[in-house]
Amino acid sequence: MFALPTGTVTFLFTDIEGSTRLWEEHPEAMRMALAHHDALLRQAIEGSAGVVFKTMGDGSCAAFATAPEALNAALTAQRALLSEAWEGGLELRVRMALHTGAVEQRDNDYFGPPLNRVARLLAIGHGGQTLVSAATQELTRDTLLFGISLQNVGEHRLRDLGRPESVFQLLHPDFPADFPALRSLDNPDLPNNLPQQVTSFIGREKEIGAIKSLLSKTRLLTLTGSGGCGKTRLSLQVAADVLEDYSDGVWLVELASLAAPSLVPQMLAAVMGVREVPGEPLTRTLLAAIKKKQMLLVLDNCEHVLEAAARLVDTIITGCPHVRILVSSREALSIAGESAYRVPSLSLPDLKQPQTPQSLSQYEAVRLFIERAAASKTDFVVTNNNAPVLASLCHRLDGIPLAIELAAARVRSLSIEQIAERLDDRFRILTGGSRTALPRQQTLQATIDWSYDLLEENQRVILHRLSVFVGGWTLEAAEAVCADGEVQEWEVLDLLTALVDKSLVVVEEQGQAVRYGLLKTVRQYAHDRLMQSDEGDMVQARHRDYFLRMSEEAASHYFGLEELVWFARLDTEYDNLHAALNWCRNDLEGAEPGLRMLGALGHFWKVRSHWAEEAEYFSIMLAREGAQGKTAFRAKALHRASCCHHMSGIRIEMLEESLDIYRELDDKPGIALSLFHIGLASDSLETRRTHCEESLEMMRPLARPGLFALAFPLVILADIMCEQGEEAIACNLYEECLSLRPEVGEVWAIAHALYRLGQAAHKKGDLTAACTLLADALRVLHALGFKSAMPAVFMDIARIVVEQGKIESAVRIMGAARALEEALDPLQFSEKHNEHDAEIDAGRAALGDDAFSTARAEGRAMTLEQAVTYAVGIINTDPSSV
Repeated sequence: MFALPTGTVTFLFTDIEGSTRLWEEHPEAMRMALAHHDALLRQAIEGSAGVVFKTMGDGSCAAFATAPEALNAALTAQRALLSEAWEGGLELRVRMALHTGAVEQRDNDYFGPPLNRVARLLAIGHGGQTLVSAATQELTRDTLLFGISLQNVGEHRLRDLGRPESVFQLLHPDFPADFPALRSLDNPDLPNNLPQQVTSFIGREKEIGAIKSLLSKTRLLTLTGSGGCGKTRLSLQVAADVLEDYSDGVWLVELASLAAPSLVPQMLAAVMGVREVPGEPLTRTLLAAIKKKQMLLVLDNCEHVLEAAARLVDTIITGCPHVRILVSSREALSIAGESAYRVPSLSLPDLKQPQTPQSLSQYEAVRLFIERAAASKTDFVVTNNNAPVLASLCHRLDGIPLAIELAAARVRSLSIEQIAERLDDRFRILTGGSRTALPRQQTLQATIDWSYDLLEENQRVILHRLSVFVGGWTLEAAEAVCADGEVQEWEVLDLLTALVDKSLVVVEEQGQAVRYGLLKTVRQYAHDRLMQSDEGDMVQARHRDYFLRMSEEAASHYFGLEELVWFARLDTEYDNLHAALNWCRNDLEGAEPGLRMLGALGHFWKVRSHWAEEAEYFSIMLAREGAQGKTAFRAKALHRASCCHHMSGIRIEMLEESLDIYRELDDKPGIALSLFHIGLASDSLETRRTHCEESLEMMRPLARPGLFALAFPLVILADIMCEQGEEAIACNLYEECLSLRPEVGEVWAIAHALYRLGQAAHKKGDLTAACTLLADALRVLHALGFKSAMPAVFMDIARIVVEQGKIESAVRIMGAARALEEALDPLQFSEKHNEHDAEIDAGRAALGDDAFSTARAEGRAMTLEQAVTYAVGIINTDPSSV
């Protein structure tokens, strides 16, 4: 087996002509024939040093380091296939295509324009025919053996609508030489008026497949999507792909330039060559001309003449049974028989993963940027340094083709980093489109202006207001924030639906719920409009108040049965919570709402390990004018700030101020909690124990959901007793923690009790109990999302796994633990690293450097989900069997 060639590669694509019909008529014979077909192909390809890297349906995709090797494989394969006597009355005729070009190779697959080119070249051929591109012909013409030749069959427009290709046919005495005309766009048997494109078509294989499938089942299909998302180019590519399905042709009707809806029939008549008949309506004349035609009409850019286009389409669908219509519009026509397909953004990389030039090449948005940038600046390259910036840039542009192309054009004068820095002012930088394009396609601002100008006034108002949301919203949130005297609450759903229909609002189903959102570009546009109006501050304040209420309601469910449900909801609204807090920081009236929100979110942030942001918000909000009063809000915020990891140096001072306020307010729960944490901050172990015991007795009659949990002081007191050598009493307290009713427990504390009891069982030599308890602790922490407590549990599990003799597995778990520590906060865990180093060195000594490095790297590469599953699975194997 040869390795996949890299760099400049020659590709051989094959498929069986008419395979669908053969499968329907001879299923059993085809099954046997296909296996033999595959074996012959693979033998020819591998015999010429090629590699089959993908099979698609009844064809193969192979790669070769040199063009002569690829041509020899095609020659050998065709000779074998053409001479084969197929059983069952079958006749397999295989078409082949070869093309050479520079590609990216990753994960045993290839990415780049040459793959599209060879696929399109294959599509115009016939069974038994082998077609060769000009690039491959140039590399093979001097190596052809006697009797073999490459015949020039002319220049043809392939169905990628890009530049024409000089096409050559492989000739051999054993091969048929006469074939019908190639199925290119120039074939007179495939009438069309599809325009040639000056740039290549990138990706969209999944979308093309879905649209072609839908088009085969419906008479009317409308492609919808935001401005600049590539609806036109996609509809043209689909139209080129399905040319053979329509004996009377595929016809493009461009409506973008129409100034009046009444001209829609005239545009179609002009395309079809139909002249008006005096005294007869033009629509009737049109219908008579196309009534018996089998053709596809492509109506492009209908949104500004929607009603007129809908009337004409409805008439055609009703009166012309063999005509299908493919429409592109920012809004569906909304007529009977219509199917709609929303065109998504181009595929984007995962920003959480490492980014390299090689890893980015598989994503459509990045590939489009790179190709367009290289056209603007021939020496443009993606490096390891700028790859992460490019990935982020494409995300911030929402994967919208027009925005990406406009940004790529800027590489003539700016680096990728400079373009990214200026995206906050994207409507100034994303200009300079083609001078020959429609005005609305020359700048990003003009593209969105076009959609905005088609809105009704109340639709514009709600679009402005929705821009205060960051990261999406629910219907309930939209009703609370957007409704007022001008827009009634009951109207919000209808207006929101209208914006969805017009491709300005995006809908995402999350389980049984529906969430809405704005693309970043649309949100910036709408937010600029909002802040230019006289209601910007009012809408921002309503947004803040809504998420303040949500935060306080979530806090009322802490330490109870619904805590995890509310944590998940706060996770979803994370960006909106930040936006609300940022508004509090800057608003003159924001001090009290900000303190209330911080106090309500403190427990959530602690569990989610958001230490740095918590510290920043507390330091700013507590120092604000208007936040100095002796209120319960300030006391709670001081208490939460004192518990923040990064502010531990001023913990006692804050706790004492909090305690003073609680005492003045006679707030007994607050007093008890402050005393408890003052005790925790003491350097004296005995003082800590005394305070914990005292505050625990105060808390017992007060504990309830949303206030605080008994589980937390119980495990802290138990930890203190462990330090004092009273392990038996400590274990009783941990057991008491586990026995608490869930509504007065804290999930983190319960996980901590499981962990400590697991350690105790391990110390006693009860590995079965230790395994069960530690696995349960890890599962609870993972479900809770309390990442900062998980590395310690991983390490204890690793110690038991070492005792079980599974050193390699233990090293993997240690690697996962170290990776999690570094991802959370390298400084916070630096002291623990020294403690772990001895165990890591022991693992290295046991395995040897190579095996140790491999196992550790495997552990570090695991996702958190994978690491938890792996650790729990390893430790739950029966220790007694080791």
